[in-house]
Amino acid sequence: MTLEGVPGLEVDPLLDDPATRIIVCCGAGGVGKTTTAAALGVRAAERGRKVVVLTIDPARRLAQSMGIDRLDNVPRRVDGIEGDGELHAMMLDMKRTFDEIVEAHADPERARAILGNPFYQSLSAGFAGTQEYMAMEKLGQLRSREEWDLIVVDTPPSRSALDFLDAPKRLGSFLDGTFIKLLMAPAKVGGRAGMKFLNVGMSMMTGTLGKLLGGQLLRDVQTFVAAMDTMFGGFRTRADATYRLLQAPGTAFLVVAAPERDALREAAYFVERLAAERMPLAGLVLNRVHGSGAAALSAERALAAAENLEEGRIVDQGPGKTGVRGPEATSPEPGAPRTTAARPDAAATTTDVTTDVTAPPAVAELTAGLLRLHAERMQVLAREKRTRDRFAALHPEVAVAEVPALPGDVHDLAGLRAIGDRLAAGRH
Repeated sequence: MTLEGVPGLEVDPLLDDPATRIIVCCGAGGVGKTTTAAALGVRAAERGRKVVVLTIDPARRLAQSMGIDRLDNVPRRVDGIEGDGELHAMMLDMKRTFDEIVEAHADPERARAILGNPFYQSLSAGFAGTQEYMAMEKLGQLRSREEWDLIVVDTPPSRSALDFLDAPKRLGSFLDGTFIKLLMAPAKVGGRAGMKFLNVGMSMMTGTLGKLLGGQLLRDVQTFVAAMDTMFGGFRTRADATYRLLQAPGTAFLVVAAPERDALREAAYFVERLAAERMPLAGLVLNRVHGSGAAALSAERALAAAENLEEGRIVDQGPGKTGVRGPEATSPEPGAPRTTAARPDAAATTTDVTTDVTAPPAVAELTAGLLRLHAERMQVLAREKRTRDRFAALHPEVAVAEVPALPGDVHDLAGLRAIGDRLAAGRH
């Protein structure tokens, strides 16, 4: 089923363009972002580019589909790629990436103090927004090396797709925000006169915070702040630099969605946000689109035919005898009863003409069941079309590639190639 009047997303020209250096796959959770990113990586590599795919907590089956037992914070080459390109894959290790930042921007003694600090360990392992921030840090690191022709990023599975854009700013604001500056104040103020005045206020503040946070946690935070003092500006600087990188012409965003109301509502919101942030949108990948090889048979006609079969009636399209199709299917003698085989196309296209002849019960039951399944499929197709049409009406300028629903999971490179082929075909 195609979308009338909507531009098709041209995937191969996007992958082949040497100016395209970063592709970011984003969208709501559970819509196939990781599989899409991996399929794009395989296709780009087999078309001659040196590619690294940065995935965020992929399912183990996806790592195995690329022939890798495990993914970690280091790019690993994927074997079995056909052609002159290369494919490498890696999985973001949030804490390890944070540790690398500390080790790169602090002397060994201070780095040990920070890495061993209990507050830092909690922050690096699960502070809100840390995963998204570290994904951007890792992207910045990969891009700065000039080692890859193309970096494909699978964004974190967030409650909201917008977290990916907001988190770097949020964490940067926290690390050099008012709260941190207050905790740093005692170490920064000099002079006895100033200290005497400030100590009263600071002791009141730390006493209050101690009650709220707990004395030990407050001491851990203050120790962490003192050790990280020289690094705070760097977090904001790098966050801003990576944000500008996302806005650069060499970056392309692909919004991934399923043809469902909630997923496309999220996709529409993300499209609008990308436009507001002036980030380059390549188009929408619509995953798991259903289709039918018998779309001419409507749900209503299939249900009507099923009801006829279940009531023991067989409909009659015209002259012919049971089980025989075509004009040669004439009655052997005048007055013979005229029937047709119990098949969906016959039942669906007739009027209310019936005969007394009944099909074998098992055949009738099976055929009626298949007709009802077909009716359900056609209802799904109609619902998906309404949802897609609504998105297209709101965003007619967004190019779309549709990927049909597959019968099972992708479990090898051949499956990823098949997804890539469908992405490149765009319409089905």
